[in-house]
Amino acid sequence: MSAENENISTYGADQIQILEGLEAVRKRPGMYIGSTSSRGLHHLVYEIVDNAVDEALAGFCTEIEVTINPDNSITVIDNGRGIPVGINHKAGIPAVEVVFTILHAGGKFGGGGYKVSGGLHGVGASVVNALSEWLEVTIYNEGKVYRQRYERGNVAYALKVIGDCEAGKTGTRVDFLPDKEIFEETVFDYDVLKQRVREMAFLTKGLRITLKDSREGMERTKSFHYEGGIREFVQYLNKSKEALYPDIIYCEGVKDGVAVEVAMQHNDSYTENSYGFVNNINTPEGGTHIVGFRNALTKTFNDYARKNKLLRDSEPNLSGEDIREGLTAIVSVKIEDPQFEGQTKQKLGNSEARGAVDSVVSKQLEIFLEKNPSVAKAAIEKSVLAQRAREAARKARELTRRKTALDGMSLPGKLADCSDKDPKNCEIYIVEGDSAGGSAKSARNRATQAILPLRGKILNVEKARLDRIYGNAEIKAMITAFGTGIHEDFDISKLRYHKIIIMTDADVDGAHIATLMLTFLYRFMPELIKQGYVYLAQPPLYKVEKNKKVWYAYDDNELDSILREIGRDNNNKIQRYKGLGEMDAEQLWETTMDPERRILLRVTMDETAASEIDLTFTTLMGDKVEPRREFIEENARFVKNLDI
Repeated sequence: MSAENENISTYGADQIQILEGLEAVRKRPGMYIGSTSSRGLHHLVYEIVDNAVDEALAGFCTEIEVTINPDNSITVIDNGRGIPVGINHKAGIPAVEVVFTILHAGGKFGGGGYKVSGGLHGVGASVVNALSEWLEVTIYNEGKVYRQRYERGNVAYALKVIGDCEAGKTGTRVDFLPDKEIFEETVFDYDVLKQRVREMAFLTKGLRITLKDSREGMERTKSFHYEGGIREFVQYLNKSKEALYPDIIYCEGVKDGVAVEVAMQHNDSYTENSYGFVNNINTPEGGTHIVGFRNALTKTFNDYARKNKLLRDSEPNLSGEDIREGLTAIVSVKIEDPQFEGQTKQKLGNSEARGAVDSVVSKQLEIFLEKNPSVAKAAIEKSVLAQRAREAARKARELTRRKTALDGMSLPGKLADCSDKDPKNCEIYIVEGDSAGGSAKSARNRATQAILPLRGKILNVEKARLDRIYGNAEIKAMITAFGTGIHEDFDISKLRYHKIIIMTDADVDGAHIATLMLTFLYRFMPELIKQGYVYLAQPPLYKVEKNKKVWYAYDDNELDSILREIGRDNNNKIQRYKGLGEMDAEQLWETTMDPERRILLRVTMDETAASEIDLTFTTLMGDKVEPRREFIEENARFVKNLDI
């Protein structure tokens, strides 16, 4: 949905306002881009792309091209108006130089540059410049091609005309190379950029964004263009699920200066996936726009169900949670002066957004349900089933609590607990099978390492409601051992171990069991992952023996390295481990459990990529085969250590 075009025709040199200087960025990069890790590195690209998207929101840009070059530099080209090249009279330098060298300068700070904008509100371009070895900006405007180059934030040469371009061509090209002195990681991940670029294209209907990788052996190109905007976003997120009805419910309107766009559809899953965006910025912690959406949804569905006798008088109202079971929704608002709570912009605070979303969704959803009674009936019937399952789950929880209080024994019998009671010192190994569990119990440090063996594969929570989950013995054992409870009962302060380590065999079955466990944790205890308490153990793949000496290799490269070092000959005895059960307690301790020598992978999640994480879990663990096949085919060439 384009912003209105009024008040923006005067986007010239003097619309760029200056707030402060740039010196601090290189000293404290984390303050401006969150971190100097891979996440911060990719943030540089988002900032430049955000500027181009702002031109699209203002109605002046239809094409953006993002390229990862062979030297790992980035090129972003747009066909917007081009950054102004005239002299900014406050600074006495060209406006483009102001944008790239002065912090908090841009067309987003009043002066009629943009009605709405995303990104870091003018911080973007100058911060990217400050954190790059070099940056070049090329502008096409008024039949001329202008260029300026910067090195580590400093002007390498003044803005100059380098040639002519065809009449009417406008736009901006930015090339930059992230600074190795600043970033721990300087290699871009195509898939990380792809997720963000796809999201941007969904949120700005009609805009085409093309992502190219030109690095040797990694060449690929994908274009993202969605005339249906967020309707197509919902379709995309539901592609691995069975939709409850064919229609995408769509609401759009403007109220109190807030432009509201909402698309939603129920599916046959048991989890809600609602995502909020403000001026195309993801808000993982929600905020007033999500509150307004939920209020409207709960009230409108209950009113319809009562009016049309889909709920009996004796039955209680459906809760918001019941109505949102299996709902995929995108709530996108455009607002002139967004107020975000916290440094990370993860929660919207504007009170007017709540009323605007509530009003627009209430009115349009009511009309939609009246016109589409079969959709309303399908959604309400699912909600009633959810209500009953929630009630059954509540009774199961209360029964569990009563039993716990009566028998005084809350921990599962098969848990071999550790003696230290300080969670900071304690870790729990979730181990598949009794034989590996036996080895782990013998190998462990009894003071700080607890072992919980699980029999076989746990329930796939992607295909089960809450009442079935509470009835599953293996899942109940994990919940009880961790101590936190799940879902609305979850309390992280009661966590008994600060390391939850999933230890499975290094084969396809082991990977499946680990994925089942991660699906459960992601759906019902996501805070454990967000706060960094979940790990994957890395057992070795190979044991190499020669002349009574032993080496362990954790992947094929390490095996090659060991064999080069000790010499490749007939005295080498190489064992390929298929499972943890093939190791005795001593080997398991020294390779996989000894804190001094083991390798642990911490499981992390980028909340800004929540929609893509959810889709991956649904694709891998849901019922639909075709999306899973597509996922495997698309990612097959990046797989390592697959057992054939």
